[in-house]
Amino acid sequence: MTQQYTEPKVSEPDDSGRGTTPPSGGSWLDRYFHISQRGSTLGREVRGGITTFMAMAYILLLNPLILGGPDVDGNKLSQPALITATALAAAVTTLAMGFIGKVPLALAAGLSVSGVMATQVVPDMTWPQAMGMCVIYGVVIMLLVVTGVREVIMNAIPLPLKHAITMGIGLFIAMIGFVKAGFVGIGNPAAPVTLGKAGELAGAPTLLFCITLVLIFMLQARKVPGAILIGIVIGTIASIAATSFGWISEKAWNGAAPELHGSITSMPDFTLFGDVEFGGWADLGYVTVGMIVFTLVLAGFFDAMATIIAVGSEAKLADSKGKMPGLNKALFIDGAGGAVGGVSGASGQTVFIESATGVGEGARTGLSASVTGLLFAACLFFTPLTQLVPGQVAAAALVVIGAMMLQNARHVDWSDYSVAVPVFLTVVLMPFTYTITTGVGAGVIAYVAIKAAQGKWRDPSPLMWILSAVFIFYFAFGGSH
Repeated sequence: MTQQYTEPKVSEPDDSGRGTTPPSGGSWLDRYFHISQRGSTLGREVRGGITTFMAMAYILLLNPLILGGPDVDGNKLSQPALITATALAAAVTTLAMGFIGKVPLALAAGLSVSGVMATQVVPDMTWPQAMGMCVIYGVVIMLLVVTGVREVIMNAIPLPLKHAITMGIGLFIAMIGFVKAGFVGIGNPAAPVTLGKAGELAGAPTLLFCITLVLIFMLQARKVPGAILIGIVIGTIASIAATSFGWISEKAWNGAAPELHGSITSMPDFTLFGDVEFGGWADLGYVTVGMIVFTLVLAGFFDAMATIIAVGSEAKLADSKGKMPGLNKALFIDGAGGAVGGVSGASGQTVFIESATGVGEGARTGLSASVTGLLFAACLFFTPLTQLVPGQVAAAALVVIGAMMLQNARHVDWSDYSVAVPVFLTVVLMPFTYTITTGVGAGVIAYVAIKAAQGKWRDPSPLMWILSAVFIFYFAFGGSH
């Protein structure tokens, strides 16, 4: 439950988070983070930071799971290095949000961005080149924030399409989870997608995926804090026990049995840090490269502002117009997360809605984010422990998160044909084609075309007409690459 408190009487907060009557006295932590001014306490902030970490620690398992595939040259990133990169990027960006933004927001690898990287980027380029693209998209978002263009774009795209993009990415992430778990497989022309790899479910690991998935949904229905992490932990313990007692053979895990080799701690593996390459994209064509950057920006673009405002409102920091202390800094740091994630080798970082769990424990300041960041930093030394989690168990969390993102469907007016059709195409084409770009492009073109057919030429903004033309060009010449 969200803590209730009396809002302190201060003037309209500026970007630093201070009003006209800054707090006096107290510890340096109180003065720096404005803990008393925002009606919080040191204990609440620490508790909120720990709660937020527990709610989003699953990213240490899921991000390596998504990014574990081969690139165009057949090279795979090592799991220990991916776990280190994921923890490092989350720690750096969350600490920056805490100490600079001074708001209770935590960041980590965005699953939507990682999904684009794994399914649309690395099939055409090497991992260093892909991380270079990630850095570029991060710089682009930072420039959009500084110039104010980000707000212009947000206002230009119709709200139903924004909801559709979120829902489509949710289904896309869920599809990745089902495929990773072996619950969904590639069939034949008569049945392109099948139940399991051969038309039926097979194997104990897939059964454990199903059990973990249902368990997490049950915990969420009971509103248990940290339901995703708890479900993963229980699923992992069950996997270890079943393998140890011989109920599941090591062969069934395809060489990835949940076993601990040696100590639970180890030194971080920083081999991916700085492994970034810019250029070498000539064979792809500039249209395809441009669309990849556009897709990455799109994947990390829309949720961030809505998430920041939503969590800020829950923390009683945002006013009726959505203004909150440190908003510009928060948006800039969120954009910088793309570059930080690329340099560290973890894919782009973004604000997590799980930050709201810490706010529910009373967190109101950047101190809670700092605590979360420090806990991610501590995870750098526990890579062997995180490797215990089977991929099938971790994949259940992907499906759960995808289901949560579909809640935006309640905001769509399905009786309006000019809304329902673009939303439908955006949502279904992302998982069906395994690309976010296709879904967004189809939705934009359909929206503009239907509005034109209705004689409502002025309803789509000029930017929507431009985007429609760009996507038509992409499908005609670049999308077939």
